Amino acid sequence: MAVTGLNANDNPGPGLGVIRALRDGFGENLRIIGLAYETLEPAIYLSDQVDKTYRIPYPTAGVEALKERLQQIQEVEHIDVLIPNFDAELFNFIKLEKELLSMGIRTFLPTHQQLADRDKVNLQAFGNKHGLDVPASETILAASELDQMADKLGFPLVIKGKFYEATIVQHISEAYKAFYKLQAKWGLPIIVQQFIKGTEINIAGLADGEGNTLSVIPMRKIYITEKGKAWAGITIADDKLINLAKAFAKATRWKGGFEMEIMRDEQDRLYIMEVNPRFPAWIYLSVAAGQNQPRMLVDLALGNQVKELTAYTAGKMFVRYAWDNIIDVAEFQKLSAFGEL
Repeated sequence: MAVTGLNANDNPGPGLGVIRALRDGFGENLRIIGLAYETLEPAIYLSDQVDKTYRIPYPTAGVEALKERLQQIQEVEHIDVLIPNFDAELFNFIKLEKELLSMGIRTFLPTHQQLADRDKVNLQAFGNKHGLDVPASETILAASELDQMADKLGFPLVIKGKFYEATIVQHISEAYKAFYKLQAKWGLPIIVQQFIKGTEINIAGLADGEGNTLSVIPMRKIYITEKGKAWAGITIADDKLINLAKAFAKATRWKGGFEMEIMRDEQDRLYIMEVNPRFPAWIYLSVAAGQNQPRMLVDLALGNQVKELTAYTAGKMFVRYAWDNIIDVAEFQKLSAFGEL
């Protein structure tokens, strides 16, 4: 199996959680190939989890650069299934889906249209079309539009980057600061969204591309970092949340893993804040709850029959922690110089 998203910092990628789930699902007869963009993605150096790592070109390098690099890797590794875990890389991997299959690499990914439908810039229109509650939002291309957005939506506001990150702002000066920071990091457009007060809930799901969900695990955040990421969470039993995930999968005919970020307000109304087109960083909690979603996705990619799972254990918690992993500088230098470790 080849897996991306090996970063494990305070804004972790899903890669390590996916790898742990695969190791639980397949046991010893498994070789994990890490695909990394940077030399300091922590999971690279966890030799008990990742057997070998290759650097791959950034998504901005384009489809052909990625294809050429994956061909080089495939000649050595004979990868069966590849699971991308970053939003920004998915367009290129979806574009290469047929070419990857001709190399012997199977994937199970959404279509470009599905990717666009749930995009932050299109989410409100998607909600309106399918009768799903989504906070009011506007897409802007210039900071000068912020004053108009503030008058329209009121404070506090949520300022969101094109791919990642969101900042809650209380007044216009904070809004400008957040705009320029996110523009510098992720580019335009910037999304300005109505703030919804309530309880933060995330849902990890897997859908078959035919409108059916095969697994849904809701999780309530119980410790949240300054970046808004769940550092601890607990699985909860809630049919309303499960039905919401099923409604999304049915409306989009979603194919693959997804994460819904939900805000439950004081009137018990569920607002879809974001839909991420891949597994969340906390996906290993699905294994603990009794539904190994990454393992199920691999079976789908291989063409195996996968039955819907409905039973799971509520009250399973995860608590994330930092760990100083000691390595020799020679390992870092090897990856930097040769692009593999």
